[in-house]
Amino acid sequence: MTLDLLIHAIVRQTTILIAQLATTGGARAPLAQFANRVFLDLVAELERQGVSKKVAADMFGLSLRTYRRKIQRTTESATERGRSLWEAVLDFVKAKGPVSRREVLERFSHDDEAQVRSVLRDLCESELVLASGSGLSTEFRAASDEEFAAVQRSRGDEGMDEMLVALMYRDGPLSLKDIAGWVQVEPAALEPALARLAAGGRIDTITENGETLHRASALVVPLGAPVGFEAAVFDHFKALVTTVIRRIGTSGAAADAPHRVGGSTYTIDVWDGHPLTEEVYETLTRLRNELSGLRQRVLDYDEQAPPTARRSRVVIYVGQNVTAEDDEPND
Repeated sequence: MTLDLLIHAIVRQTTILIAQLATTGGARAPLAQFANRVFLDLVAELERQGVSKKVAADMFGLSLRTYRRKIQRTTESATERGRSLWEAVLDFVKAKGPVSRREVLERFSHDDEAQVRSVLRDLCESELVLASGSGLSTEFRAASDEEFAAVQRSRGDEGMDEMLVALMYRDGPLSLKDIAGWVQVEPAALEPALARLAAGGRIDTITENGETLHRASALVVPLGAPVGFEAAVFDHFKALVTTVIRRIGTSGAAADAPHRVGGSTYTIDVWDGHPLTEEVYETLTRLRNELSGLRQRVLDYDEQAPPTARRSRVVIYVGQNVTAEDDEPND
């Protein structure tokens, strides 16, 4: 029961974060495919951890047959086997457009109608497909290369380089296909960005087992930088999640785990006029300065004496929030 409560609480806080990110700055990020993506990612992670399909189905409260059908329905079109419904609908609109909503529904009549409508809505919100009209007579056509390029320019790519570096730094080395899967774009669309990052010395390329992989050796988003907000959020969240997972896995197993892996949360109540108020507020700044200096000293030493043994990456996450008594709670 306690574990159930913990999972529920984590999911709740994660959905609050996603909703906040999806509406940041007045944006309305498309979310139509996220529920299916979360399900598939969870399925893949359970399988990676050795959980059988029968046990996983039971964990979702489904029969094995229903579980398999759900995976199949989510991963591929019932009309066009071996392809995702999202991909199949987009290619149909590209090849036959402009097409009416009725024509799309008829073409994918073996798929769940609500899912087809959801895919159309997501494609339109992503501006890969443009719509005109209403109801069943609504017509859809694929955005031309010029229109799509204009959309990309209007959205701006500020922070994209930092986000790509963050992905490669935390999860690399990654292949071009892996990175494209994360970013959800065609691999060819990423090649200019990767070439730019490589030319600037921010990433490097290696070959493993005949495959070209990309990695980043450092990620630095300066305090107050005009770009990189997304990369900083990802890096913070990744560090937090990785630390918690590692602490769960080493709990009681390693003698040095308590002081090498884990974290602590300190809540300190102060008020105007308290003699330690400013010291409490300035703690984050002091810690940032100390850790930045420590990191630089390590880098300076490595330049003089490159490591000869297997590296150990130490991730230290430091955050701070201030909430007044009369502030509305986040959730």
